[in-house]
Amino acid sequence: MDYEIMMNGNVRIGQRAPEFEAVTTMGNISLNDYKGKWVVLFSHPGDFTPVCTTEMISFARANTYFENINTCLIGLSVDSNASHLAWVYDIYCRTGIRIPFPIIADRNGEIARKYGMISNDVSNTETVRNVYVIDDKGIIRTILIYPLNIGRFIPEIVRIVQALQMSDCTNGATPANWIPNQPVILPPPNTFDGLVNRNNEIENNRNGISWYLSFKEPEDKCISNLGN
Repeated sequence: MDYEIMMNGNVRIGQRAPEFEAVTTMGNISLNDYKGKWVVLFSHPGDFTPVCTTEMISFARANTYFENINTCLIGLSVDSNASHLAWVYDIYCRTGIRIPFPIIADRNGEIARKYGMISNDVSNTETVRNVYVIDDKGIIRTILIYPLNIGRFIPEIVRIVQALQMSDCTNGATPANWIPNQPVILPPPNTFDGLVNRNNEIENNRNGISWYLSFKEPEDKCISNLGN
């Protein structure tokens, strides 16, 4: 499987995230260093480019929000570590913003290809704007892919992590447009008796529209886990 991933970049939701060791702007790291933490691993096409610069600044500004939900950011491109350092220093000099997370220098593209960050139809060398949400058990939970010319909406990435964590904590699901502190969807019943009971609950509590779609308020412990 590892060989297949390395050659095809065929990573999928629900699969264990491929391990890596890398040189970064904050020293050498491995994915194994982040056991027990959620990770947002994201790639960018190149240093000193306009869209990527706005994204780095936005990720840096949102870093505290990620930290509050036990999540670490890791950036990546195929640029050198020297280039990364010069770029983040230039950002700091011009804006006063420090980039508080590591950026991987994936010079040979090994990690990028392992994760499928290079789209040969777009570029044979540049990484597109991929995002991988990896949970605290090392499992890939979400994959997002943006084109080269469209910047990511960072609050949505925060919301995705929060939704995944809420779903795990409540054993439920989150509805469309869910944001923290809103109700979650109850798993539908699997028996006729359960169906009847669920409809009775809905009639009494006004917490749904039918046995297959009903809601509950998340427990306080689940809300507190989201940094609220």
